[in-house]
Amino acid sequence: MSQTRRPTPSSSLPTLAERGRVPTLAVLLCIFMLTVTPFLGGLIQGQTANLARNILYACATAVLLGQVWRGSVWAWRITLSLCMAAGLLVFIVGMLAGSVNWQGWVISIAGIAFLLLGTALVATPTIRAFLDSRWLSRTSAGRQAAKEAGRP
Repeated sequence: MSQTRRPTPSSSLPTLAERGRVPTLAVLLCIFMLTVTPFLGGLIQGQTANLARNILYACATAVLLGQVWRGSVWAWRITLSLCMAAGLLVFIVGMLAGSVNWQGWVISIAGIAFLLLGTALVATPTIRAFLDSRWLSRTSAGRQAAKEAGRP
């Protein structure tokens, strides 16, 4: 049996990575906005309980997503795990609340959005190519710095 391989010329990878810049930024911004929307909604309604904790969560989310943008594999793994876990949990809670109140359906849609955004970080070829190029440049820069410092 012969195996069929997809052609991946080396010249198409950089262009695919360049096209992934905007979708990656859009996905990361959507994850951030989806994460801080309940906090901002409560703030607009005048709920200032746990303000410092919510601001800390928003800042930690921004730092984590910023690390994904810079090319950290661990930040990407954590973000992906949190998107999937939060999406599933929020979806289930929304479905339970949706049997009593219509706002539960909105919460379920937010859970689906988390799941879709997490999946987009993995399954969209342009986003994946962009993140792969960031990871490659980050690891090659680390190796170059190690060589200059005289470490093996």
